[in-house]
Amino acid sequence: MFKTYRNMLNFAYCSDKYQYTMGKSFFDSGMKDQHAVFNMFYRKAPENNNWAVVSGTDEVIEMIENLGNMDPAFFEKFLPGDEYADFRGYLSAMKFTGTVYAMREGEIVFPNQPVIIVEGPLIEAQVLETPMLCIMNHQMAVATKASRVCRATNRPVSEFGSRRAHGPWAATYGAKAAIIAGCSATSNILTGVMYDYGSTGTMAHSYVTSFGCSVEGEHKAFDTYIKTHNGEPLILLIDTYDTLKCGILNAIRAFRENGIDDGYAAGYGIRLDSGDLAYLSMECRRILDENDMAGCKIFATNSLDEYLITDLERQGACIDSYGVGDAIATSKAAPCFGNVYKLVQIDGEAVLKRSEDKIKLINPGFQITYRIMKTDPVKGDIYKADVTCLRGDELSRKIEAGETFTICDEFDRYKYKTFDAGDYKAFPLQHKVMENGKRCVPFHTLAEKKAYYDATLMHFSPSERRLINPHYYKVDISDDLYNLKMSIINRIVTEINNFKI
Repeated sequence: MFKTYRNMLNFAYCSDKYQYTMGKSFFDSGMKDQHAVFNMFYRKAPENNNWAVVSGTDEVIEMIENLGNMDPAFFEKFLPGDEYADFRGYLSAMKFTGTVYAMREGEIVFPNQPVIIVEGPLIEAQVLETPMLCIMNHQMAVATKASRVCRATNRPVSEFGSRRAHGPWAATYGAKAAIIAGCSATSNILTGVMYDYGSTGTMAHSYVTSFGCSVEGEHKAFDTYIKTHNGEPLILLIDTYDTLKCGILNAIRAFRENGIDDGYAAGYGIRLDSGDLAYLSMECRRILDENDMAGCKIFATNSLDEYLITDLERQGACIDSYGVGDAIATSKAAPCFGNVYKLVQIDGEAVLKRSEDKIKLINPGFQITYRIMKTDPVKGDIYKADVTCLRGDELSRKIEAGETFTICDEFDRYKYKTFDAGDYKAFPLQHKVMENGKRCVPFHTLAEKKAYYDATLMHFSPSERRLINPHYYKVDISDDLYNLKMSIINRIVTEINNFKI
């Protein structure tokens, strides 16, 4: 039976059963076509990061477009019985007919801002929750970690984590997310082919030992590699036996014998994968320079992350480029990203989840987030604040018209900032990406997404980009949104206090 459905499954149905038990209630009670608005957002960035990086929205659009492509027999496997027959027939033909707004891939997003907004019939919007979160939580975890690792250095970082990723899907799309958020290259060939980005790689220790477990075998491995890849970048792995006593010397010998020097156009170098990387890189740099190979690059791998890279650079390591594996591919320090998907409006009425935990209180209503930018004569365009409004509320209208406005801190109303007319620029972060259930925006290449992230990052101040104790960027909500939220909470609290059975 598994073989029967294996080729039919699509990610739109990588879901939880409760999405469909709720759907049955909506279907039977006549609620299925109520007009709903859902927000996908996160509450706290991992590792005390200031923000997160958006990745995955293209896959979400693809997933949504695949909804309704399964035969009723598929639904019978988890919704059996005659009482579900009509519902199964409905689901087999149910396509998404609504509208989706989303932030661009490569966007920098702060807590509680809607990354994706889904507007449409209740049942259609509800069943998107699990597959959407599956896609976005994975890719945003990897992208945000990649951003941290890449911000630890000004040198290139390559993503090498496929073998540690949680399956082929995670390896492929995780590599994509890592590229968006700053990595210069990936070793994953499927990602490179799918996104027309290319992939990178040289050799493993098994390649060296396959030529015989000896010093001369190491030399033969290097010589053969150079001869079979002449004209390409040449990176030799030198720590199989002893980095300084034979590895670096065999590399120099093989380069010389094959005429590889600083004039070699494709570039050449060595890779360190074990030991004291700071010490070994400095010694290798000295030996290379003494042998007239100042242009030979030093590439380092070995369970690196942003903290180890920062420490290596503090020690003065002579490393030109890094390869990072599981720290990025699994977002090792914070593997579970916290995006949630919450109903915020139903048939025009704003709703919210109050909860026992203060952090789980959500912003109600149909929202839009603006990023406010000012031009500094020296620093150029600098992002100064983000503010989330109810669509069409008073603050939203002022921002759209370029008028003077003031924003207040949600948790300390005495903290406020005024932006004068003519002294700022503003733009929305959520863009319509699907209309009437169909994609309505152009595709961006992986290189374009990466360039968008790089450009966006540079508009934030260095203090906001630092890894440890970042300066917190101003993120607020409009007065109308604040007042709506408080009015709903006050009403619910009153009802709770007067409730009896």
